[in-house]
Amino acid sequence: MDKSESVSATNPSSGDEFNDVIKGLIKLLMLVIFLGSVLIWILMPTLIYRTKWLPVMRTEFGTSTYFGLTGLTFFMFMFPLVLMACLGCLYLHLKKQKTTNHLISDEVTGGGMFAAMKRPMLVKGPLGIVSATELMFLAMFVALLLWNFFIYLRNAFPMITPQSAAKLHQKMWQAKLEAMALRIGLVGNVCLAFLFIPVVRGSSLLPVLGLTSESSIKYHIWLGHLLMPIFTAHGLCFVIYWASMHEISQMVTWSKTEMSNVAGEIALLSGLVMWATTYPSIRRKFFEVFFYTHYLYIVFMFFYVLHVGIAFCFIIFPGFYMFLVDRFLRFLQSRDNVRLSSARVLPSNTVELTFSKAKGLMYNPTSILFVNIPSISKLQWHPFTITSSSNLEAENLSVVIKSEGKWSTKLYQMLSSSDHTHDRALSVSVEGPYGPASTDFLRHDSLVMVSGGSGITPFISIIRDLISMTQTKLCEIPKITLICSFKKASDISMLDLILPTSGLELPSDLNIQIEAFITKDKEPRNEETQTIRTLCFKPSPSDQPISAILGPNSWLWLAAILSSSLVIFLIVVGVMTRYYIYPIDQNKNKYNAASRSILCLLVLCVSIMTTSSAAVLWNKKNYNAESSKQVQNVDVPIPTSSPSSWADREIESTPQESLVQCTNLHFGERPDLKKYLLETKGSSVGVMVCGPKKMRQEVANICSSGLAENLHFESISFSW
Repeated sequence: MDKSESVSATNPSSGDEFNDVIKGLIKLLMLVIFLGSVLIWILMPTLIYRTKWLPVMRTEFGTSTYFGLTGLTFFMFMFPLVLMACLGCLYLHLKKQKTTNHLISDEVTGGGMFAAMKRPMLVKGPLGIVSATELMFLAMFVALLLWNFFIYLRNAFPMITPQSAAKLHQKMWQAKLEAMALRIGLVGNVCLAFLFIPVVRGSSLLPVLGLTSESSIKYHIWLGHLLMPIFTAHGLCFVIYWASMHEISQMVTWSKTEMSNVAGEIALLSGLVMWATTYPSIRRKFFEVFFYTHYLYIVFMFFYVLHVGIAFCFIIFPGFYMFLVDRFLRFLQSRDNVRLSSARVLPSNTVELTFSKAKGLMYNPTSILFVNIPSISKLQWHPFTITSSSNLEAENLSVVIKSEGKWSTKLYQMLSSSDHTHDRALSVSVEGPYGPASTDFLRHDSLVMVSGGSGITPFISIIRDLISMTQTKLCEIPKITLICSFKKASDISMLDLILPTSGLELPSDLNIQIEAFITKDKEPRNEETQTIRTLCFKPSPSDQPISAILGPNSWLWLAAILSSSLVIFLIVVGVMTRYYIYPIDQNKNKYNAASRSILCLLVLCVSIMTTSSAAVLWNKKNYNAESSKQVQNVDVPIPTSSPSSWADREIESTPQESLVQCTNLHFGERPDLKKYLLETKGSSVGVMVCGPKKMRQEVANICSSGLAENLHFESISFSW
């Protein structure tokens, strides 16, 4: 059966055509809004905007007794992007409602130019592995920054004359330095406007573009590395200007009605501390330092608002507003302890944690879960790939944790040293799961998965989901080749995690071949070191199964929170301005700027907290009764210890037998990735890699070399 026919066989025509039309219209409207917002950013530094349009708009909005000039930036910058986010929620809700299997993407994925744009263009370098599409958009963004800077200066410098400078007791170079310092800050705001969007884990914008929060982290890093030099130059230029004017005291002034210099300096210093700890050498060796200093974003944003004023802040607030909503929802979810039902302790310093989950919670392969264990650290949250399948395991969710850092090592030591049976489980809180809105593995004839060490975990989730697909018999499953590389022989036990603990065997119609390479050991280990221990835990009455924080219709609820909190904010700020601030201010900047900013921030935060809490409580009331019964009625199985399948490859009558039979072990050698990839048959071969940096670069290099036109590099990025 042809691949396209097998995929289309799962697409029922009734009802889906109208659904697709609505989704197409939503995406078109989102595109129009986005292009309109970009057009505003392009026009902002021009004379036609600043001398003709802006004065008219300021005159119109400046007479408002409810919002004043705050309303201008709100409706120009804040409203369009929040509207885009709400439309994205509606799009994702309709996409979720489609009756097709969740593995099949409903996006058009063609070949030719489209496929070429997705291929890696840059493999080595500071940007990491970058596709042609990503490089193109990065170049366009840098061009936007340069456009803003040069147009601002071109329009500002001719206005500076010896006469105008003399009136302010300035020299020409001093006047130009002051003008340039201000314009550099305006350019930095372009970066800040987009900085928080990639780190919104529950974003409705990223999935519409086929992105996930973990794959978008690199965009946040790029923006941060652009932002901080620009803001640093902005601050240094002003310091040099004040020193040359003998007005260094300006550094400690806090204007009541205008920009506060002190607030800007505090924001800049907190940003520099965060920036300094993001470099790989510091982040990897001193993760806790990086983790805790990143909380300074609260200080940075608070004093940034006090520095520029609330009216100007709405230019950069849309991304931060969506981040605040997401952050508070994560906070509400993390308040619950989830039920840890069992743990498998592997000899490879690895543990698999299995949690109870609500039956209605669905997620896609390669999704991640953030885990917090207060007994190890109350503040640290660590992301782990989910290895279970929501289709295959309706009531369980599993993550695999390899002890590679201090936090994971402590967890492994706690579980491996436990000699008690039916112990009370660890107190665990989670955030998530977060993952792609859909995946399109079935569009390929063959899948090649290349992993190094614990990088095998995202592929375990894909294989388990493909196993569930074989049970439906609705479409053809691609041929799977898993090339996994481990350092030590004991690490082979991670292959046991491919099959769940339920005793399921590999289906006979799943065409899978596993090539396992052990690079350091030249012979198998003995059976005694291969024991896998399974620990089972008693449920606590207060433990809850993992469930979607906003219930099964989470995207609609998120749209309701985004829109209603903004409406409440507008109403409260409008009333507060009209009957409290305006009688004092009269739209003449008489009211204390810091007080106005703090009041608006407070109203915004309270509106987010109120609407989010109401939505979460409503969903808990309606959907948690069944989940609570699910936890309380689960019997605790007897803990077991069993040898790994790889201790004795002649095992019989076990679920792992089928797994052993399709696996080739290679000791003392590394995989020839070029040979495996180029010899893979099929008109379309999806290639995924997760592992060390050099391995990712090698695979990306092969796929982008042009030696085989059928290789399609599928990005699996986990760079938290």
